[in-house]
Amino acid sequence: MSAIEMPRRLPIWQRLLFAIPVFGWLARDAANGTAEDWYYTAGAIFSMWGCSALLFGLPGLYIPAVMMVPMMFILLILISRG
Repeated sequence: MSAIEMPRRLPIWQRLLFAIPVFGWLARDAANGTAEDWYYTAGAIFSMWGCSALLFGLPGLYIPAVMMVPMMFILLILISRG
């Protein structure tokens, strides 16, 4: 037996997600940070969405919203199941 405890190895999907430069940093802070990190993460995501709308115009506003539709369907199904 050892006096030190080895840190657990993260699953492959978390290692891949955390390796993405900007989104991985936000995901790591949201997963391992404090409660206020959720607000910073949400603010950063909405700021990136706003920047894409300014940079690309209406497609930059609509395409992320359309990409969130399947996630909202899953959320509504989970809510309705109780």
